[in-house]
Amino acid sequence: MTGAASGNRVLLRCQNVSVRRDHREVVHDVSLALRVGELVGLLGPNGAGKSTLLDALGGAVSPAQGRIERHGRVAIALQSPDLARRSVLANVTLALAWWGVPRAQRAHRALQALATMGAEHLAQRAAGTLSGGERRRVHIARALAVGPDILLLDEPFAGLDAETRAHLLEDAVSALRSSARATLVVVHDRAEAWALADRLLILLDGRLAASGSPRELLEHPPSESVARFLGFDGSLTGDGETLLTRPRHVSLDPDGPLGARVVRSIPLEDGARLELELDHGRLYTVAPIPGPRAGELVRVRVHGGVRFPTSASEVSPVQV
Repeated sequence: MTGAASGNRVLLRCQNVSVRRDHREVVHDVSLALRVGELVGLLGPNGAGKSTLLDALGGAVSPAQGRIERHGRVAIALQSPDLARRSVLANVTLALAWWGVPRAQRAHRALQALATMGAEHLAQRAAGTLSGGERRRVHIARALAVGPDILLLDEPFAGLDAETRAHLLEDAVSALRSSARATLVVVHDRAEAWALADRLLILLDGRLAASGSPRELLEHPPSESVARFLGFDGSLTGDGETLLTRPRHVSLDPDGPLGARVVRSIPLEDGARLELELDHGRLYTVAPIPGPRAGELVRVRVHGGVRFPTSASEVSPVQV
């Protein structure tokens, strides 16, 4: 098989899949494909159906309708990093035994997987003594050790403090990328998705709302709901359309064309997040400390953002 053909090979495909939980349809009519060499992020708010979809893709639950095709071995690491009351090395070798890996290969493969996740020094530690970040590393290494063709991870960075999560994410980016495997990672945080994924799938209310590279989706979100989920929290209406902005699209400018009133100023590490009220909407930006205070009148300029048609045309157009 040529490199180009191999790179396009689909390892997992689902078509028109819907999944029920307790007689309620949680995932609705989802179709997607995972290809060899891809690292795909599945992103969505709490309750969107991400974990349920992952369970269906991995075979843990059966779809109520639709079809799922898997080509190769599938390993799934659930959100909770449960480990047996044994050493770290024993936890990984137990997974290899369950997969039928010959005994003579288990320790070597387990140590290799732990090293990939920067956790080889934990091999002889009792699992019960590990910190949350260490448990996550072992949890991921256990899934990597079995050498799956399709790897499914459910929020592998959940429940960690910011510093621990950042360090784990740095190591996971290289560990999870493989030219011989398709990997799907459920993430809740947009920053995690941007750091990890070649391609993003966005699930909203159980429906696949968007698919594309992180940059493509940020620059050209396909719908207003996707844009708002991706952090386009500012909104101006006028002339039959809605302009959605992220804070970086808005700047304070004494000569700016738009007048605004500061509704709220929230101190940040490197500035102040401002909530701005305008005649035809509300915008957000970040200004250097100390920034204007609540109640002050300012002028702003908008550079960028995305536009969508509104359901009813406004009388006065917004000039930005």
